[in-house]
Amino acid sequence: MTEPTDSKTRTITAWVAQLIAAGILGMASFMKLTSSADSVALFTTLGVEPWGRWAVGLWELITVVLLLRARTARLGGILGAVLMVGAVGAHLTKLGIAYQGDPSLFVMALVALSATVTVILLRRSREPVGTAVS
Repeated sequence: MTEPTDSKTRTITAWVAQLIAAGILGMASFMKLTSSADSVALFTTLGVEPWGRWAVGLWELITVVLLLRARTARLGGILGAVLMVGAVGAHLTKLGIAYQGDPSLFVMALVALSATVTVILLRRSREPVGTAVS
């Protein structure tokens, strides 16, 4: 009898995680695709300006669209998690945790990574492994 409540809680939590991830990635995509000075400087530091900035910005935009639909949210979570693992890796290896003295980009990458992993876990199929779907 607790399944409906658990299902509702799971759905609400998934949507909150999806909106958090989409918000962070949407903002980041906008900054990259509009060539903000901060994004240009960051990707110049990484040595992949402008093509890397454009590629990541488009990837983020596609991810946001996928996250905003329940049917495609899990795929969006996977794409977002891969992006955020890359962002965290870039901070740990080349940019530093406090890029230009400010750790907020690193913190946002960790929050987005946590949100996307939550989406992946909560939007997984509830069918038992090996069950064929007709």
